[in-house]
Amino acid sequence: MFEHLLVPIDGSPQSLRAVDGAVAFARERGARITFFHARSNVPISIYGVGELINPDTLQDLINAAKESSDQILGQALEVAKAAGVAATADGVVDDLPAEAILAAAEQHRPDLIFMSSHGRRGLSALLLGSQTQRVITKASLPVLVYR
Repeated sequence: MFEHLLVPIDGSPQSLRAVDGAVAFARERGARITFFHARSNVPISIYGVGELINPDTLQDLINAAKESSDQILGQALEVAKAAGVAATADGVVDDLPAEAILAAAEQHRPDLIFMSSHGRRGLSALLLGSQTQRVITKASLPVLVYR
């Protein structure tokens, strides 16, 4: 039934556990995975002080965000490879992770979104992370929430 999973990850411990769960889920079903990471180009904490930042420093921050994203996706790909699960990775620059996940679902056409219950930003929600709740509410395909 599920042949292709979209697995959004953010590098948090919760999403890394979801990678393991998604890989096991995919292996049992012979499914393939697209790991997905939406990153901010510039950390939110510096938006208000942009005029104080050297342009070289800004570029360094952008480069660091890209390197971090590549590392997060690379680690997930290694887990899948070690388990013999076919996987690809996609990363985008977007400050709205839930909307980016939904756009990735439209682009990659998975049968299921497999995501952690909380990520880096979702700890303020009582039962589910705020990004996870947004995806569940707006997705047009099944969403499996991994705890």
